[in-house]
Amino acid sequence: MPAIERFLTDEAATIELGEDLALALKPGDCVALSGDLGAGKSTLARAFLRALADDDGLEVPSPTFTLVQTYELRIPVAHFDLYRLADSSELDELGFDEALSLGVCLVEWPERADDALPTSRITLSITHEGDGRRVEFSGPDEKLQRIARTLAIRDFLDQNDHPNARRRHLSGDASIRAYERIYPADGSVSRILMDSPRHKPGPVLQDGKYYQQLAHIAEDVVPFVAIDQLLIARGFAAPTIYARDLDQGILLIEDLGSDGVLDAAGQPIDERYIESVRLLARLHAKQTDREINLDRAVIHRIPDFDRTAMKIETRLLTDWYLPWKRGAPASDDEKREYGEIWDGLIDLLQTSETNLLLRDFHSPNIIWRGERQGLDRIGLIDFQDAVIGPTAYDVASLVQDARVTVAPPLANRMMETYLAERQASGNFDEATFLRDWHLMSAQRNCKLVGIWVRLMQRDGKPGYMKHMPRTFAYLQAALTHESLKPLHDWCMKTGILDSESAN
Repeated sequence: MPAIERFLTDEAATIELGEDLALALKPGDCVALSGDLGAGKSTLARAFLRALADDDGLEVPSPTFTLVQTYELRIPVAHFDLYRLADSSELDELGFDEALSLGVCLVEWPERADDALPTSRITLSITHEGDGRRVEFSGPDEKLQRIARTLAIRDFLDQNDHPNARRRHLSGDASIRAYERIYPADGSVSRILMDSPRHKPGPVLQDGKYYQQLAHIAEDVVPFVAIDQLLIARGFAAPTIYARDLDQGILLIEDLGSDGVLDAAGQPIDERYIESVRLLARLHAKQTDREINLDRAVIHRIPDFDRTAMKIETRLLTDWYLPWKRGAPASDDEKREYGEIWDGLIDLLQTSETNLLLRDFHSPNIIWRGERQGLDRIGLIDFQDAVIGPTAYDVASLVQDARVTVAPPLANRMMETYLAERQASGNFDEATFLRDWHLMSAQRNCKLVGIWVRLMQRDGKPGYMKHMPRTFAYLQAALTHESLKPLHDWCMKTGILDSESAN
C-alpha cells in the first residue's frame, strides 16, 4: 500500500500519534525514526512508551549516551539512539537482533546503520512544515495496514465527539478482535472500543464455504449490534452502543466494568457463577425472534446451530488435535466413522429444546456489577456468534468453563439452580435436557481440543494449550452418558482417551 501521511499541528498531536502507535505495533516490529534535531522523534518515542506502560510518569531517559534503553512492558521495547554509532557492525554488540526477536525496536538516527536494519522495518519520517510537522510512514503492507487501522480508529473517535481521547490497550482474544479502553478528554466515564475488522475468507472447506461461514462465526460487527439490541430489549445488561461504523468494524460501547466472576487467585466465585446460570435459565425460558432490524437497510437473521456448524467444529479434533497428538493425520476411515457417529448424535437433537445461544458464555465474557440488583449484576459481552440451538449448550459452556476449573460441588449447584428455575417456568423436559447437556458438552470440548492446537500451530498462540488437561477432563465427563457410548468407544479406539490424554 502507498505511504501513509499525517500532519501534526503541535506537540500534543505528536504525543497522540505515539499513543496510537502503541496500539498498532507488535513484537518483531522495527520502527526507524527519521528526522532532523527538534523534529519530535524523542517526544513521539516517549509517548509511545508511556502509553504502552499505561504510566504517564514513566521515566524515559534519552539513549543518546547509552545507545540503547530497554523496557519490560506489555510488549518489550528497546529504544536505540544511533547518533554516536561509529559503525553499523556495532549494532550486533548492542543486542539488536535479540531485542527485535522479543519485542519492538525504536531506532532514532537509523541512517547511521541503514544497511544493518531489517528491510521489513517501518520508516517514520518527520519533517518540519510551517508550525507543525509532516509525518510519513513507509514499509511492508501488513505493517502499514496496522498503522492505517489505528489511525482510522483515531479518526472515528474524533468524528464521534471524542477528540483528544486517551486510548489504552484492554485485551485481545483468540480471534482478530481487540479492545481498548477509551478515556474521554472531558473526564467523563470511560468507554470501550471494539476493533473488529471484517474476517478475511479462509480456505474453502465444504460446499464452497470457509470455516467462519460453515460454523456461523460472525464475519463483521452486525451480529454483535443486533444481539446487543435484542438483549437490552429483553432486560439483560448488554452494553449500550454509543457510536458505530459497521463497514469498518469499529464500535464505541458502554464500559460495563472490569470485575469478573473469578477471585484474585483466578478461581470461580460461587455466587457469581450461580447468578450467571440463573440468567441463562431466564434467557431460555422465553423464545427469541430470529430476525432483528438494525435499521431499514440492515436486518440480521440469527443463524441456526445446524448439523453443518456442529460437525465442522467437531472436525477440529481430527483436523488439528489428532495429527498433533500422533504425529500423523487421521485416516480416512477414522474421519468417516467419526463423522457418522456425530450424525447419529445430532439426530438425537431433533427432540431438543432450542433457543438463543450466546455460545461463549463463560468467565472471560461475564462482567460482575456488584452494585446492581438481581440479574442486572451480570454484564454480557462477546455474543456476536450467537445462534439458535439446543439450550443445553450455553449451560455446558458455563458449568464446564473452558478457562478455569469448576469444581464438582459448584457445578452441581449450578445445574440444580438452572433446573429448578426452568421447572418453575413450566414446560421443561429435564431428562432430555440432561441428555443434551452431555451431548453439547462433548461437541464443545471436541471443538476446543482442536482449537487449542490450531491457536498454537497456526496462530502462534501456545498459551492456550494450558487448557488442554481441563478440556479432556470435561470431555470424559460428557462421555459418561449412555447416548454417547459410540463416541466414547471411538475415542478409546483411536487413542484420543488414554492415560496420556490430558498431557
